[in-house]
Amino acid sequence: MNSENKKVITRFAPSPTGKFHVGGVRTALYNYLYARKNNGTFILRSEDTDPARSKKEYEDYFLELFTWLGLEYDAFYRQSERTEIYKKYLEQLLVEDKAYVSKETPKEEGERAEVIRFRNPNGKVSFEDAVLGRIEFDTTELGDFVIARSLESPLYHFTVVVDDFLMGVTHIIRGQEHVSNTPRQLLIQEALGAPRPIYAHASIILNEERAKLSKRDPIVRPALEYRDEGYLPGGLMNFMALLGWNPGTEQEIFTLAELVQAFSLERLQKPGAIFNPEKLEWINKEHIRQLSAPQKFSIIRDYLSEDLRNLPDYNEDRLQKLVPTLIDHITNFGMIREMVANGDLAYYFSTPKYTKEMLKTQEFLPALINIIEGLNENNFTAPIIKEAVWAFATEKGRGNVLWPMRFALSGKEKSPDPFTLAEVLGKDETIKRLNYAKDL
Repeated sequence: MNSENKKVITRFAPSPTGKFHVGGVRTALYNYLYARKNNGTFILRSEDTDPARSKKEYEDYFLELFTWLGLEYDAFYRQSERTEIYKKYLEQLLVEDKAYVSKETPKEEGERAEVIRFRNPNGKVSFEDAVLGRIEFDTTELGDFVIARSLESPLYHFTVVVDDFLMGVTHIIRGQEHVSNTPRQLLIQEALGAPRPIYAHASIILNEERAKLSKRDPIVRPALEYRDEGYLPGGLMNFMALLGWNPGTEQEIFTLAELVQAFSLERLQKPGAIFNPEKLEWINKEHIRQLSAPQKFSIIRDYLSEDLRNLPDYNEDRLQKLVPTLIDHITNFGMIREMVANGDLAYYFSTPKYTKEMLKTQEFLPALINIIEGLNENNFTAPIIKEAVWAFATEKGRGNVLWPMRFALSGKEKSPDPFTLAEVLGKDETIKRLNYAKDL
């Protein structure tokens, strides 16, 4: 049977043996995109046949991740619930003498004294990879490899082939680190009479030193930490999609729907793809910019601490005015939490306290207040405030006018420019704080 003539079916099959790391997002995404692009089926399969290491909490973790990412799957399976199916095919291979029970000398106390080994025909196998081209293996060096500990305890290479066969998987899209798994799986496919799927081995993900990215690499984190740190699912998936795939155009920012339309196996790249955290920040910021104003406000509000919301002058009208300034200064929403912790937002909602020496000069504050008082309260925006103040500040020395103005409004040595501060605070609060500084 030719996979090209069948309905496209892809699968992603994580093992619930630890928290799902971000590198796996790319493989899941590529399989999802290809299935959706071709009106096919995307299967999620939990490879939980290792009872010692598989844990329900880790399965729950990647299911929660898929919900957050919006990668909807069409079917879900657990290998631990399919033992009888694997047993049937193990028995078939034993009857046909394509596998045999091997008496083993246990290496450690408690290990089994027998396993089921695949009878390797010791020939050459080859396949045409959609990314890497033709690949050939001499399987002799594999020997008669183990495919099950017992009839009730099959191993990865066997279960994956049986599942792909029975689920009709047409395309196996995975990282190049799995190329070495392919010859064993091809041999088992041939022994079962299973059709061969199309393989596409995507590039290896590298760190910034161009070494293979591993789970121990400091730039790699469990995938849901990106959610908890304020990244958008669209930003993370956009970034991961471009690690080893390019659309063939100048476009770099994609929604999930746009990725579906643009994706193809032909644009997957052979060379390693470097995981660049700065690129992730840039892409995520662009996705933040594309949110609607109500979405930005709602998410920012969620990242404010209760202590901040309890400040005496906290109000959501002022927060609404603050949103554009915050959006300009962040690449992920977790930075809002950091700004709150560092005291960089409190002065918007609570009058700052400081000594007059910190103002450097109060000489021009009375005249500055007069200028501000003459502005229309209903059109109190940063550009208009700047236009009104700029000539005076230029005449008297900008540092002499703008430093005390900004410090009076924020009480901080580092803060947004005084015109932006004044717009967010509003005319009345701006005059109140300037008068406080004048009267010190």
